[in-house]
Amino acid sequence: MFRNKPIQLVQEENDDLIQMINPEQETDLKPEDLPEELAILPIKNTVLFPGVVIPITVGRQKSIKLVKKAYQGNRIIGVLPQKNAQQEEPTIDDIYRIGTVARIIKMLVLPDGNTTIIIQGKNRFSIKEFVQEEPYLTARIELLAESKANLNSREAKAIVQSLKEAALKILKLNPEIPQEAQVALDNIQSMSFLINFLSSNLNVDVSDKQKILETPNIIDRGTLLLQYMSREIQMLEIKSEIQKKVHTDIDQQQRDYYLRQQIRVLQDELGFDGPDKEIEAL
Repeated sequence: MFRNKPIQLVQEENDDLIQMINPEQETDLKPEDLPEELAILPIKNTVLFPGVVIPITVGRQKSIKLVKKAYQGNRIIGVLPQKNAQQEEPTIDDIYRIGTVARIIKMLVLPDGNTTIIIQGKNRFSIKEFVQEEPYLTARIELLAESKANLNSREAKAIVQSLKEAALKILKLNPEIPQEAQVALDNIQSMSFLINFLSSNLNVDVSDKQKILETPNIIDRGTLLLQYMSREIQMLEIKSEIQKKVHTDIDQQQRDYYLRQQIRVLQDELGFDGPDKEIEAL
């Protein structure tokens, strides 16, 4: 019933389209870039990682108030995943304590009254304390610095290579993933963004993605991600084998049916009744 109603796009000044975001652009924010109390947006079924751009549909009145207020200001919000996606009105006990500071790039008002925002993750953060729950959640937070690691070490390079190989294998095993994903993968140079990009797109539970986000050391984070990707590859391989077996069985059944039909046609043409007819005659 909403098909003929246009989507209202809240545009930035002198900008009719969403600008292409360089996924590896600087994502570090400083404490002075943030308000003393940050608006907190709980999200369902996903985890936002630094550098990654995702759309989020907000339908709760609290969330709509939050994003509209933030969009009129500095557009900086805190994003925390819900522990239980079925919880329609999450409290502070229903959301994780580590999330990602995000910038709202665009806001779209949909015909059904919902609002979709396009956000880019900036920095990981942890909650120091929640300040208020009405009209929406706000909190004092602490930005989480990346742990120091030698990204030029053999271990780091091996992890990057293994992650890319695993990603390519998943792309090959899952035809539903668009081929453009490989182009995006080839263009990623940063180890941290590679981990964030793959983690964001990984087909695992929110709790598993949250474990990756909460892991402070980038080497450990990459290793954990690789474990999840290996598990997904195993599942895809099993699924592929099952599908091949099913197709083989179906093909065999079709061949058998075709042969039986051909035999019946030949019998009719030759006037040969076959054993079944002879039995009936007896």
